[in-house]
Amino acid sequence: MAQQNNGVAANRIPQPFWLLAEVTYRCPLHCAFCYNPTDYVEHGKNELTTAEWLDALRQARKMGALQLGISGGEPLLRDDIEEIVAEAGSLGYYSNLITSGVGLTEKRIAEFKRGGLDHIQLSMHDITKEINNFITDTNTFELKKKVAALIKDYDYPMVLNVVIHRYNIEHIGEILEMAEQIGANYVELANTQYYGWSLLNRAQLMPTKEQLEKAEAITNRFREKVGSKMKIFFVVPDYYADRPKKCMNGWGEVFMIVTADGTVLPCHSARSLPGLTFPNVRENGLEWAWNESPTFNKYRGDSWMKEPCRSCDEKEKDLGGCRCQAYILTGDAEMADPVCSKSPAHSVITQAIEDAKNPQLAAQPILFRNDKNSQRLVEGELSELIKPFHALP
Repeated sequence: MAQQNNGVAANRIPQPFWLLAEVTYRCPLHCAFCYNPTDYVEHGKNELTTAEWLDALRQARKMGALQLGISGGEPLLRDDIEEIVAEAGSLGYYSNLITSGVGLTEKRIAEFKRGGLDHIQLSMHDITKEINNFITDTNTFELKKKVAALIKDYDYPMVLNVVIHRYNIEHIGEILEMAEQIGANYVELANTQYYGWSLLNRAQLMPTKEQLEKAEAITNRFREKVGSKMKIFFVVPDYYADRPKKCMNGWGEVFMIVTADGTVLPCHSARSLPGLTFPNVRENGLEWAWNESPTFNKYRGDSWMKEPCRSCDEKEKDLGGCRCQAYILTGDAEMADPVCSKSPAHSVITQAIEDAKNPQLAAQPILFRNDKNSQRLVEGELSELIKPFHALP
C-alpha cells in the first residue's frame, strides 16, 4: 500500500500514463540546446541491458502505462532498439521513437514496422545547412532530409520537431514551407526551454520578445493557409509567459522516466534538485518507485508549497510550476517558479528577457554538448557556471 505523503492519500496516487525510456545518453549530435544532464557522461555509464529494459517495459505496462517514448541521446545507437520496439508492440504500448535520424536505415525501419512501432518523431534544425550543422556541431543536414523521405516511404505519420532559438527563429516561415514540402503531418515548433546545456547557453540562444511575437504571427498565418492538412504546435518558452506550466502535468501524476542507467525520475531534470535520492529500477522496481519512494511523493499534492503558491487560487492549475526551474534559478526548489509574475524571484526572468536584447551576451561562445565539455563540468566547472542563475542568496 502506498504511503500517505504531502496531503495525497494513498488511494489517490494515479497510475502512470506515459513511460519515457531514455535508453542511452550517447548521441552523435552535440546540440547546444540539449536538455540532457550536463554531466551525462557520468550518468550514462552502466546502461541497462536489453533484458533489463524489457523487464522495465513490462513493469510499467502492468502499472497501467499506455504511451511509450523511446529517446536518448540517440536511441538508434543501441543495437537492441528493434527488440525493445517489438516488446513494446507485444505489450500493447502506443510507441514513439524520438530520433535525430542518425542510424535509421531501411533495414531498421522495416524491422520497426514489423515490430509495431507506431510513431517516429524526427528532429530538424533549420532550412539551411549552415545553421543545422552549426547548432548540432555535426554535418547532418542532408541526412535528415533523406530520413524524412524514408519515414514517409514506410507510411509513418511525418512528425517533425524543430527546436526554435535565436539562430533559426527568423526562418520560421521557411521551416514551415519545408515541412509542407516533405509532407509533414505534425510539426512541433518547440521554443527552447532552459535546462541542461540550453541553460548554460541561454544568453546565446534566447530570442527577443519581438522575435517571438513575429514568429508566432507567421505560424498563425501559415496555419490558416494549410488548414487541416498539417497540425502545427507552437510551444511558447516559459520565460515569455506570465504563469508557469504544470510541470510534466504534475510531479508523479502522469510521466515516469527511466534513464539509461535505470534511475527513475518524475521529470527530465529532477536530478538537478538537491537532497533527493532517486530510485533505480534495478534495486526497487517501478511500482515502488512510483507509489512508495520519497522522491516521487516529494512534490505530489500541495502541502510542500510556500507562499504565494499555498494560498494562490491558481495553484491547482499549475501546481506552483517547475521545481527544477525554481531551483536552478533561485537555489530553492520550493519557491514559486520564477516564470510566475507572482513569484518573489520573477525579476530573474525579467532580467533574462532584458539580457536577450544585449548583443554582447548573445555573441559569447557556445558550449556544445560533447564528452570533453561534459567531463569538464563533472570535474567542477558546473557550479561556477550555474552561480549566475541563482537569483537569491
